[in-house]
Amino acid sequence: MISSLPDFPWDSLAPAKERARAFSSDDPAQGEGIVDLSVGTPVDPTPEVVQQALRDAADAPGYPQTWGTADLREAIGQWFERRRGAPGVDPDGVLPTVGSKELVAWLPTLLGLGAGDVVAFPRIAYPTYDVGTRVAGATPFAADATTAFGPTTAATAPKLLWLNTPSNPTGKVLGVEHLAKVVAWARERGVVVASDECYAELDWRDQSDRGGDAALPTTPSLLDPRVTGGSHEGLLVVYSTSKQSNLAGYRAAFAAGDPTLVRSLLEVRKHAGMIVPWPVQRALLTAVSDDEHVAVQRERYRARRAALRPALERWGLRIDDSEAGLYLWATAGEPSRVTVDRLADLGILVAPGDFYGVAGEQHVRVALSATDERIAAAVARLEG
Repeated sequence: MISSLPDFPWDSLAPAKERARAFSSDDPAQGEGIVDLSVGTPVDPTPEVVQQALRDAADAPGYPQTWGTADLREAIGQWFERRRGAPGVDPDGVLPTVGSKELVAWLPTLLGLGAGDVVAFPRIAYPTYDVGTRVAGATPFAADATTAFGPTTAATAPKLLWLNTPSNPTGKVLGVEHLAKVVAWARERGVVVASDECYAELDWRDQSDRGGDAALPTTPSLLDPRVTGGSHEGLLVVYSTSKQSNLAGYRAAFAAGDPTLVRSLLEVRKHAGMIVPWPVQRALLTAVSDDEHVAVQRERYRARRAALRPALERWGLRIDDSEAGLYLWATAGEPSRVTVDRLADLGILVAPGDFYGVAGEQHVRVALSATDERIAAAVARLEG
């Protein structure tokens, strides 16, 4: 099993990273050294209100609950109603997780999938969907539409279908109508649908571009009643506070949806000791209950995006999709590694699109997660 896993993709960026680190300019605006826009790791401070919640819960001598406390699960349900337009999330269908990547990687295994089972995910996608499938011994299948599976029955359809909206890396948003069609198709065949929605709070679309989504403060959720028809059966949403609340170091995330599905995951996780620490659960409760700090962080990213996008375009890149999320999905119409190297010569490190599948091999992913000073340096270098 382990031998079938791909190499860790970021290791292949080492030469470009060294080249970017060596950048030097006589122009003070361009600064020195690397501007690392290759990884979407938050750089801004963890909100004080969340830090205080962690401090207040620091005395934690006992074991926490794998399922999370009732008030945490209720607060997450309220967050779905308030922010995502998805009322009626049953607290029994909520489960805190040790970051969202953990659940993405282990969900096929937790569902008992293995040899002969197919797990589907987008053609351009975060690599962990594929890796988690391989860890379980199941078969990965990259597809952007249900028609890619051909004629299917419950016996021949994939057992698990991953959606990612907004997409990492492309920033593409799936609308309510699209999501509803996927759910209807999946339910006819008994397919579990899991939607990774970790960037939902970072929606950059104008109201005029949102269509039927205009009333939502975030991107549409798989649990929206217009999608589900009022039932969460067979559906699971994965969400993380890493990006919206600068909590990547806390590993504070959750899954929500079908209570029956969540209970089956819970039973395995209790046996395996997959538990979110008590202080982190308290911090997560505060993070999902406080919208103000999220709005502040969103505006930081909005300003960085407004500066970086036109500079990339003037340099010669076309920005595709990028409707939401923490990245700009850019292309110069050439192999992504060529673009990576050309940007590295300017001291700017980005991620090649081939990290995310063959379909991304002519794009690069440019993260907005750098300080204002580093973003300004990148803009100065691009405009030379």
